[in-house]
Amino acid sequence: MFWVYILRCADGSYYTGHTDNLERRIAQHQAGECEGYTATRRPVELTWSQECVMREDALSAEMQIKGWSRKKKEAMMRSDWTEVSRLAKSKFAHPSTSSGRTDLFLLREVEN
Repeated sequence: MFWVYILRCADGSYYTGHTDNLERRIAQHQAGECEGYTATRRPVELTWSQECVMREDALSAEMQIKGWSRKKKEAMMRSDWTEVSRLAKSKFAHPSTSSGRTDLFLLREVEN
């Protein structure tokens, strides 16, 4: 199994990633072993995660989420799929995230 996850960093920002071992990865982020974004924004808190069958699915979901606005990520973390859909259709949404395609993977998982 693989996971896509969102961490809330000490500065209030979000970090999205994927892994095959969620507990180990969170511990690595907390210890500063993951160089890059979270290393200087600790401590971090797991705010959302989703299990995926294949690494490609987790990576695809990670890339989708990284393109989303903060508001859309927060709506997803609340499981407010109506708001996620509204934000996806918003004329102010980022062009790469405004098509219905960006929500298909996550919505399909929630419906199953």
